[in-house]
Amino acid sequence: MRCNYCEWGCELTEDTYGVCKMYHVKGGMVQERFPNRWSSCSVTRIESIPFYHAYPGSRSLIIGTMGCNFRCRYCSNGFVVYEDPGQIEDRMLCFTPKEVVGMARKMRCDNIVFNVNEPTVSLPSLLKMKPHAQAAGIEMGCLTNGYTTPAATEMLLSVFDFFNVGLKGFSSDFYRKYIGVKDVEPVLRNIEHLAGSAFLEVTTPVIQDVNDMEIEGIVSFLSDIDADMPWHVFRLLPEHDMKSEKYPNIDTINAGLKTARRHLSYVYFHNFVGSEWVNTDCPACGFQAIQRFSLGCGGDRLMDNRCPAGVCSNCGHDLNLLVAAKEAVI
Repeated sequence: MRCNYCEWGCELTEDTYGVCKMYHVKGGMVQERFPNRWSSCSVTRIESIPFYHAYPGSRSLIIGTMGCNFRCRYCSNGFVVYEDPGQIEDRMLCFTPKEVVGMARKMRCDNIVFNVNEPTVSLPSLLKMKPHAQAAGIEMGCLTNGYTTPAATEMLLSVFDFFNVGLKGFSSDFYRKYIGVKDVEPVLRNIEHLAGSAFLEVTTPVIQDVNDMEIEGIVSFLSDIDADMPWHVFRLLPEHDMKSEKYPNIDTINAGLKTARRHLSYVYFHNFVGSEWVNTDCPACGFQAIQRFSLGCGGDRLMDNRCPAGVCSNCGHDLNLLVAAKEAVI
C-alpha cells in the first residue's frame, strides 16, 4: 500500500516502513507505528523556535517525535531523526494528545509548536491533538520541510494555525545532493499554497559556498508571493555528515543579503551570538517596532515590543504580525 503523506509515496507493508520509518500497513490501512510517542516536550519562548511575527513574546510548548522524510547531510537533529524509531521506542515519552494539551495549560503556554523533526511523519497524532487544543484556546504551529503531498498539506492546514517552512535551497540539484530528495518543486508549491492559506514564515539555513549562491533565486521567489513574508536566514553550523565544513563567514553572508532587504520587508539573519539583524523595523517609516537579542543556536529573545497591536505605533503601517486576541501569558 502506498503512503500519501509525503512526496516519497513509499510502498508500505506491515514490516516495510518507508523512508521515515514512522508508518506501516495495519488492518489494511496506513497507520502510525508509534502514536502518542514524543522525543521531546519542553517550554520556551516562541522567538527561539524561530517565529518572529507569530505571537511575539508568547510562551510555547515545543514537541517533537522521531523520523524524517529528508536526509539533510548537515542536520543538527540527526541524532534524533535518523535513528531507527523502533530501537528507541523505550526512550520515548508517552502522552496522549489530550495530555499534551493539558501540560501546555498547566505550564501556562499560549501555543504548542512542533519543531524537532517533520510533523508529517506523526500527522495522525497531531490531527487528534487539534480539537483538544482548540477547546483549550491554544494555537498550534509547526516547523516543516514542506515536502508534503497536496492532501497532506491540507491535513497540516487543518491542524496548524501558523507555519515556518524550511526552504533549504532553490535548486533540485542542491536538494538531491544535500537533502536526499529528487526535487525542490513540491516545497515551492507548498510554500505558495501555505502563504495563501495560513500565517507563514520561511527559514533558509545558509552553507557558505554550497547554497549561498541560491539566495537571489529564493528572494525573487518569496517576494513574488508576498514581500511582507518574514524570512529567516540561518548561519548554519553544519553537523551530521558535514561537521568538517567551515562555518559561514557572517560578513560575507550578510553582504549577500543586501539585495534581499530591498525586495523583502522582513529579512532576519541570525543563529549566532549578538546578531544585529534580529529586530523588526517598520518598512514604511523605519521605526523599530520589536527589539530582540540573539544568543545564537536558537536562543533569540524578545526584549521590547512597541507595537503589540500588530501595526506600527509611529505611522500605523501593518507589520504582518500574528497577535493574540487575549494578552499573552508571560
